[in-house]
Amino acid sequence: MAAITIMILLTSMAIPLARTEVKRTRELELRRDLRDIRDAIDRFKDFSDRQMIPTKADTYGYPPDLDTLVQGVELKGAKEGVKYKFLRRIPIDPMTGTAEWGLRAMQDDPDSTSWGGDNVFDIYTKSQDTALDGTKYSDW
Repeated sequence: MAAITIMILLTSMAIPLARTEVKRTRELELRRDLRDIRDAIDRFKDFSDRQMIPTKADTYGYPPDLDTLVQGVELKGAKEGVKYKFLRRIPIDPMTGTAEWGLRAMQDDPDSTSWGGDNVFDIYTKSQDTALDGTKYSDW
């Protein structure tokens, strides 16, 4: 009877620790995915600023959507049909389980939750959950 009680006690302590570890792993994955996509957006902007890729004036040099980062763009002066790709794929949001990210355009308010559709200046997760540190995932 004492052994069973000890086993139940140890199991009840291990479950919350396991849940916390799973959440921490998903948070690390979210941070990595956000950094990768934001890095791709910044490289697109850099290429645009150096006039290495054709862009529209109203986009401020940012990509029109995330698919453009995956599909790639033709570099000026490169062979026809050769495209530079900024991302291999759009990562799955570990908090929502989908490849749908919240987008912000350069013209949108910094805390806007609706995308103007003109360009992609920033991204965020659509999850409304709270992180282990007490912040909202969507504020990352």
